[in-house]
Amino acid sequence: MTDKSKELNASVRLINDRLHFSGHAGDNTPVSIDYISPLGDDLGYTSLELLLLSLSSCVGSAVLTFLRKMNKTITSCEIRARGIRHEEHPTGFSQINLELAIGSPDITDEDVSRVIKMAEDKYCPVYSMIRGNCEIKMVHSLVR
Repeated sequence: MTDKSKELNASVRLINDRLHFSGHAGDNTPVSIDYISPLGDDLGYTSLELLLLSLSSCVGSAVLTFLRKMNKTITSCEIRARGIRHEEHPTGFSQINLELAIGSPDITDEDVSRVIKMAEDKYCPVYSMIRGNCEIKMVHSLVR
């Protein structure tokens, strides 16, 4: 068995005559990955959508882990990501905007700002891989 902290494995398999893939990692449920029309059939997430989901869940995991270590009560967490693409090829993201909405009766803005900084600086591997390649802006709000 591979130590997931050291090595991760994933695979994709073409499932039609266009650009529709099925992707999976480990024993997890496969995800449908496709490209937009006219090259693809819009039958799944695009690769850049998956990148936004990966970044959002990575930041969220780090933030929630540290807030819970501070014995804070978390009642909800939602992260919205918006990627702004370059107009020229390669049309990757020039900027990513993340909006974190965290529900809690006992956290402060300062608590969230502190753990976001920790996630950005050290604890979110997806953020560290993207940082320097595009601008990442993050804002947060508290839901009572």
